[in-house]
Amino acid sequence: MQIIPAIDIKDGRCVRLYQGDFAQTTVYNEDPVAVACGWAEQGAERIHVVDLDGARFGKPSNIDAVLAIVRAVTIPVQLGGGLRHLEAVDAALSLGVDRVILGTAAVEDSDLVSRLAARIGERLIVGVDARVVWLPPPAGPRRLR
Repeated sequence: MQIIPAIDIKDGRCVRLYQGDFAQTTVYNEDPVAVACGWAEQGAERIHVVDLDGARFGKPSNIDAVLAIVRAVTIPVQLGGGLRHLEAVDAALSLGVDRVILGTAAVEDSDLVSRLAARIGERLIVGVDARVVWLPPPAGPRRLR
């Protein structure tokens, strides 16, 4: 098993959203590069970066922060958020990102997933964020028919 620390970036800062709600943001650090370096110093083998603004608006928005992270650490960086077109994926890879993650695009454009899988192989990750609801079994006796 590999534990991959994540850095969620919104407006150039490290944040967490409460249940994915952009109106309920907690800023954990103003400097994503410092956080990435801290993870690397603690032994992380890879860093997962999410461009939350990119995810929200459909195009990468925190490119400068991502580039600064890639340049500052010697471990691989994977990126998701706003990568919905071939050009955006190419731009992310040109920054030095090791892997790209498609979420919305994987659902909306299966042809893009196929083309990228053929082109970049294991450098492509399809991310599925889902909320799972557990329902208890119905109460009372059950009869087999």
